[in-house]
Amino acid sequence: MTQNLKEKIYYVKGMHCASCEILLEKELLKFEDIKFVDASTNEGIVKIGYMNKEPDIKELNHFFKKYGYTFFEKPFDLKEEEDKTDWEFVFGFVILIFSIIFFLKSLGIGSININSTSSLPAFFFLGVVASISSCGALVGGLMLSMSRQWNEIYFQKNSTAYKLEPYLLFNIGRIISYAILGGVVGFIGGRIQLSLGFSSFLTILVSVLMMVLGLQMLNIKYFRNFKIALPKFFTRFIADERKFKGKYMPFLMGALTFFLPCGFTLTAQSLALLSGDFLKASLIMLSFVLGTTPGLLAIGFSSVKFLDKKHLANSFSKAAGILVLFFALYNLNSQLNVLGLPNVSEFKNSLSNKENINQKDLPPIVDGKQVIKIKALASGYNPNYFKVRAGIPVKWEIENISATGCTNEIISRDLFEGSIPLEINKTSVKEFVPPEKPGKYRFSCWMGMVSGIIEVVSN
Repeated sequence: MTQNLKEKIYYVKGMHCASCEILLEKELLKFEDIKFVDASTNEGIVKIGYMNKEPDIKELNHFFKKYGYTFFEKPFDLKEEEDKTDWEFVFGFVILIFSIIFFLKSLGIGSININSTSSLPAFFFLGVVASISSCGALVGGLMLSMSRQWNEIYFQKNSTAYKLEPYLLFNIGRIISYAILGGVVGFIGGRIQLSLGFSSFLTILVSVLMMVLGLQMLNIKYFRNFKIALPKFFTRFIADERKFKGKYMPFLMGALTFFLPCGFTLTAQSLALLSGDFLKASLIMLSFVLGTTPGLLAIGFSSVKFLDKKHLANSFSKAAGILVLFFALYNLNSQLNVLGLPNVSEFKNSLSNKENINQKDLPPIVDGKQVIKIKALASGYNPNYFKVRAGIPVKWEIENISATGCTNEIISRDLFEGSIPLEINKTSVKEFVPPEKPGKYRFSCWMGMVSGIIEVVSN
């Protein structure tokens, strides 16, 4: 029989991701005469092996319309087809989001990075972005691949609400699974007691991953080659609808999507691990999955092709990519702060303060100790630049006005061990002996979001 096997190459336009390839291969193998499939969405090529009748391209395009894929028999100009972006919309949307973020930050209630201590709305936003990325293509595609089977099971009644039940069960399964398993991930992170150095290293890895995702959303061709997925055999097991034929199996199928991590899901899971707390990690993953839910429900309810208004979806994807890239760079800068490495904050602090600090501004000595005082705010430290004398003990008084979340502790790897915990409306005191070597030593919150400099000078 293998002697009669023929090969055919099709050129395909649609979403680019490793999970999308699994979806294409799985769906193509449903055609009776197709015996094997090798898909590469990055290259826009699908190779099939078939017997007897060659697949009809019109039939393929009709079948894959709901997934947002189009097949061609001849190569097409991928750049010309995909570069339909409304850049006015992109930059307008980005400026609007940045304006909102910086306004909230000025009020002390906003955060412009995404880490384990970020606000829950930040993770909801990450979920929204994920829903219009390859994550949405995969999970939405799974729902669409099940729609025919679910319709057969739920056809007994004409009630629209009744027929929507499997889509609701699928998303409820996801929500409950992400909340519970996310909490388990946080519990594990708390038990293994991640060190500050390891936490910074893992956050840097997450930030690099976010950079790759952002560049992929900006359609930078080189970064399409980076694939983030579980082994195909495991993904295929979860995506195999033959294992989900019962009336209430959509719930289980939705729950198992926790183990289909696209890059955005993996980012949220890593930050849940870093939180080291069951409840906090549970809320992180719950917020993330809730962000993905509206888009998935829309896909399920409509049962039409994913991202129908492609030019608008493409523009929104690029806008979201710029934001994700900014968050990633901000995170990286924050971790350089924590590790005491050169970063933008150090340059900014030095530039704005070095001309205003001179020898007469050295702190007073009381009972043999140099006394310095600051106020800790959610937006930063005031002041955030000091000069102290080398070798003479320092008594550091920190009045916490509004520092919460990651800003409620201060660290400085080069000046003292551990951290200085802060409590609202209370003054914390830390005593340490500055090094004999003159230089600028950084301090920051434990996630590096806000920082300052203590400059040690010779007596």
